[in-house]
Amino acid sequence: MQKRHSAITLVVLVLCGAILVLFTDFELSVVRWVNCGPWSGPAERRSEICR
Repeated sequence: MQKRHSAITLVVLVLCGAILVLFTDFELSVVRWVNCGPWSGPAERRSEICR
């Protein structure tokens, strides 16, 4: 039974890590779009992040 618990724990950890990476990438894309998008000013568009 211990090996089964270890396998389930590993699967849960991998799943949580994948969700964290997915949402972090999504959040960075949204932040970049807001900062460099149509409502940003000229200074923000010239910033290093938007290049």
